[in-house]
Amino acid sequence: MVGETRRPGDPPRSIVTISSVNALLASPNRPEYCFSKTSLSMMTKMLALRLAPHGIATYEIRPGVIRTEMTRGVADTYDSWIRANVPEPRWGEPEDIGRAVASLASGALPFTTGAAFHIDGGLHIPRM
Repeated sequence: MVGETRRPGDPPRSIVTISSVNALLASPNRPEYCFSKTSLSMMTKMLALRLAPHGIATYEIRPGVIRTEMTRGVADTYDSWIRANVPEPRWGEPEDIGRAVASLASGALPFTTGAAFHIDGGLHIPRM
């Protein structure tokens, strides 16, 4: 319950939001998508500041190009784009995201809150 402090032995409490690499990288053809993901990113940070004193950690997962229903219609286009732009040149899978969420929700990273985790094969890394 908010207002209580976490005691040793209590199960971890956390909030994990799923945003996108588009919280960081602009996609000119999808501004509303980018705006919403950037908002989730800021929400995660604000909740971290408010909830950390109560023993509740918050985390943000920023997926890259993940093989889902949303990307099915553009899969042919993305196949070559991924090879050219993602350091680990493969599609992300839903299981990649699930493993990250499970890890964060388990309390495996104590003394961490408000952090963003890029599950994107390195897509977010600036390069020349």
